[in-house]
Amino acid sequence: MKIIYCFASLYNPGGIERVLLNKVHWFAAQGGYELMVVTTDQQGRPPFYAFPPEVRMVDLGINYSVDNGRSPLRKILSYFRKRRIHRKRLTELLLRERADVVVSLFPSESSFIPDIPDGSKKVLELHYNRFFRLQYNRSGLLGLADRYRMRQDDRLVRRFDRFVVLTREDAGYWGALPNLAVIPNAAPAVPDVRYNPQSRRVIAVGRLDYQKGFDRLLDAWALIPAATREGWSLDIFGQGEWEQMLREKADRLGIADSARINPPTGRIFDEYARSAFLAMSSHFEGLPMVMIEAMACGLPVVSFDFPCGPKDLIREGENGLLVPEGNLDALASAMARMMSDENLRSSMSVKTAEIPQVYSEEVVMQQWTRCFQNLLI
Repeated sequence: MKIIYCFASLYNPGGIERVLLNKVHWFAAQGGYELMVVTTDQQGRPPFYAFPPEVRMVDLGINYSVDNGRSPLRKILSYFRKRRIHRKRLTELLLRERADVVVSLFPSESSFIPDIPDGSKKVLELHYNRFFRLQYNRSGLLGLADRYRMRQDDRLVRRFDRFVVLTREDAGYWGALPNLAVIPNAAPAVPDVRYNPQSRRVIAVGRLDYQKGFDRLLDAWALIPAATREGWSLDIFGQGEWEQMLREKADRLGIADSARINPPTGRIFDEYARSAFLAMSSHFEGLPMVMIEAMACGLPVVSFDFPCGPKDLIREGENGLLVPEGNLDALASAMARMMSDENLRSSMSVKTAEIPQVYSEEVVMQQWTRCFQNLLI
């Protein structure tokens, strides 16, 4: 079976990138699959994660991201010009490759890829949620474009042979679509790491941008009484456009000695093993890979109840603490409670053991295998 994945770029250490890496690794190990990843914005940079050598990597050189600093009008005009080029180049590639299945991870080609007559089955894979277009609450021309594109999404997703979301919660937001399927992210194979409930470090992982809400996490950390924070640290691992802003915020809040911004690491499981629990402050997710990874390593979680994912993974008071979305006081209180009770952390760690079973790579990838095979019948 020949499978082509389409995505924006692979040079960032993000959750979607790790999910894609894990999938192609699994397919490559099975044998009988020809795999390709097609990007638009790689710009000559190497992938952050090492992809298997048998996976062909092709970049179309569209480079949507270079327009991010432009005015809204220029950005919109450039987007439509580049999308025409994108369509032409991707059409040529797919007609040449003749894949069995082409998967769009919901970047720009999703708007036109069902129309490309290459004979492949088209799959749309959403790693966010139904409302992801509106989560940035943008105004002006960009806000109008967001609302327009969200309305168009209802029509768009129906044009694919299969539309895959990550959670039952999100599936409910889309309604009764005949092509809808729910396939979660898989828990990766965890190295031999041992959770240490005596650790006095809180970990957070993700891009340093609006979506991950680390500014909210810093605010909540500052609300925890100094006596509770004594001897503890908050370590955030990531990179992105908010890095300097977050560092300055930590300075203003007077917490820079205990709240640290660290570069991304290729040995994240070692960092989980050195941590007491994971804190998540995102505004929105699809099904957060970070949460699955951390829980697979035995870490309890303290999280906002953002859409979507926490409801699927956290059983309140058993393997983590879930607080109302955006409630900083509640997030601070939940973190303080976890920090103050080693026995609670230990008991919750035991309850995370089911995550690798329910979300095991074998279970999830068998779902993807059946999805693709059923499309080709």
